[in-house]
Order: sequence, then C-alpha cells, then structure tokens
Amino acid sequence: MSDSRPNYRTEIVLDLADIDAAAWDALLAAQAEPTPFLRHAFLHAMQASGSATDDTGWSPRFLTLWVPDGNEPGRDRLAAAMPLYAKSHSYGEYVFDWAWADAYRQHGLDYYPKWLAAVPFTPVRGARLLAEDDLARTVLLRFALALAEESQLSSLHILFPSDHEADLMQEAGMMMRHGVQFHWTNPGYADFDAFLATLSQKKRKNIRAERRRVAEAGITFRQLRGAAIDDAAWKFFNRCYRQTYREHHSTPYLNLDFFRRIGQAMPENLLLVVATRDGADIASSLLVYDADPAVSTLYGRYWGALEHHPCLHFETAYYQPLEFCIAEGIGTFEGGAQGEHKMARGFLPVATRSAHWLAHPSFADAVERFLARERQGMDAYLDELNDRNPFARPPGGD
Repeated sequence: MSDSRPNYRTEIVLDLADIDAAAWDALLAAQAEPTPFLRHAFLHAMQASGSATDDTGWSPRFLTLWVPDGNEPGRDRLAAAMPLYAKSHSYGEYVFDWAWADAYRQHGLDYYPKWLAAVPFTPVRGARLLAEDDLARTVLLRFALALAEESQLSSLHILFPSDHEADLMQEAGMMMRHGVQFHWTNPGYADFDAFLATLSQKKRKNIRAERRRVAEAGITFRQLRGAAIDDAAWKFFNRCYRQTYREHHSTPYLNLDFFRRIGQAMPENLLLVVATRDGADIASSLLVYDADPAVSTLYGRYWGALEHHPCLHFETAYYQPLEFCIAEGIGTFEGGAQGEHKMARGFLPVATRSAHWLAHPSFADAVERFLARERQGMDAYLDELNDRNPFARPPGGD
C-alpha cells in the first residue's frame, strides 16, 4: 500500500515579504481561532518598521510547510506556517520567564537566545500553527521541536495558542503553563445602561461616578475607524503612546512607521478613540477588532495621554470601547494582559495557556515541577476571582 501522505517541504523564511500575503491570510482564515494579529500585514509591519527585528532582539524565522500545487505543476503552495523568532531577551512577551533565565545564568548556562512562537508585544490567544489540516499542523509542530533541538538553543516557547493547538503541544511533550486574562462579553446589550444594570449596585455606582468625573472635566470623545484615521491622527496617537512610556521610564516597542503601515494595510480592523478638552486632543487609545461573527472580538492594545485627569484612562481604554462593542454587536472585548481592576468594570477571568520545551533535562524537570505548583496556585486564584464576580445577575440573564 502506498503512502498517501503529502510530500511536505520545510523552509525557514527570514522576511515575511517573501511569503505571498494572500496565501498566508487564506491559511489564517481557515483556522478555528484566527485573530487580526496573525494577518500578514500586521506581522510584516512589525518587521518592516524595525519593531521586531534582529536589532530589537526579535530575529524572524517564519517556519513554513509547502506541498506540490496540483493546480500549477512545478509550483508549491503554502500548507502551514508559524510566526517564530529567535529572542535575545524576554521583553514584550507577557508570559514571564525571567526567573528561568536567571537560574540558567547562575549555573553558567546561556538561556538566550531562545525560540519564541508568538505575536510580538501582543498577549492575545489564537492560532499559532496556521495549517490547512491537522496533519500539516502536527508536522509543523514537529518541525519546530526538531529545529529547537538541533539548533542547540535553550528552549522553545509557544505563547497563547488556541485550545486545540495547546492540546497538540501537550501531546507532543511540551510543558503547559497556565495564566489568566480578563475579558468582557456582550450577550446583546441594548446600550451601556443595560450592561450596567447587570452589575452589583456598588460597581454600577462606581462606573457612573468615574464617567461623570471625565464628563465634568469637559472631556469629549470621538471614535475614528479605518480611513478616518489619517496621518495627523497617527502622529497624535504616537505622541500619546510615547509620552506614556516615558512616564513609566520605559522604551516604547512600536513606532510611527508601524502604526502608519497597519493603518494603510488593515484599516478595517482599527479603531482609534480620541479624547478632546477645550478644543485640543489630549488622549487616545488604539484598538484592533474583527467584527466577523466567527471572531467578533475587540482587542484593547495601546493607550496614551498628554494630560492627566482622574478616570481618563478608564473612559478612553474601557468604557468607550465597551460602547463600541455594544453599538456594533461585537461579542467579546479583550482588555489586554493582567489587571484585576478590570473585574470592577465587568470583565471576568479567562484561563490561558502557553507551551514550553527546554533542552536541558535537569532544568526541564525543575521547570515541570515549578509549573505543577504554579498550576495549583493559578487554579486557586481563578476560584478566588470567580468568587468576586462583579455581576448581580449573569450577563444576558433575566
């Protein structure tokens, strides 16, 4: 009996521009959990703008599988792909392994560079193994693990994969790490007051007070979408973004060129909330969304302000986006990484997973024991968070 499995060809691609955008995006669209952050335009903007490159410690190494194209003899078509980077640090990941790196250093071993499969600076769950079927997905994962082993780098980390992918990674022997994010869900609220009505009286009162403080300061808002986000708007947002990083004594990961690139390439996925006071723009938040019913999610990404006003952050980065979700019928708002304070504003805890493989056997054993203890603590933490549910009645309940 002949082997009917596809004749896969593997290739490591250094520049995403060398992969056809339509072929990449077609794979993404076929996944159970696609996100706009895996679009060719978004990842290419990271690289082309200099935000995620060798110089910033994110060396692109896109893993790809190719099969002969039956429709075009002599040509191969893309069957699977993974966003992979050789990392020289752990910044911009949101799954923290600094302690692991420190343990390596104390034992005279190099933790960096390491392999990382993730969307740079983006803690959003979704597909990481873009593939036309589960066979291609499994082969791609084996390719990544074989590369990690043969390269003699310390480790491979795949952050925020879909549940199905995480199961495949665990079956392949990768260790699972559990985390938590906070997401808001929309069962079909008629308006913002209908959402507030589901919260406990105290939470409802606090949100109204926060919104009132912003309104009494004379601050108004406008929501810009797609082509309405012109170059002046991008320049203003970039000022806000960089100002907030400076105030936190940090270096911004992204730059104006990145924002301009995604604004040109994927405007249908972008929302810019702008706050104005006394005729001058003073703050802004950038959000990414996909209104397709298969996704129906708004993602909070970046925010910044040139002036400080009480509760301005909550209004610009949370309440205005929630109003957008309600008006557009978007089912989920992912507010970003961490932040228990989101629960007081109607967000609920959601478990996340990441997958890890370490080459050094003794360190792999130590990390596996650590992750088992951490999992117990995370389970208890989730139970505690759920006990503090902010809702007086379930969203969408009678």
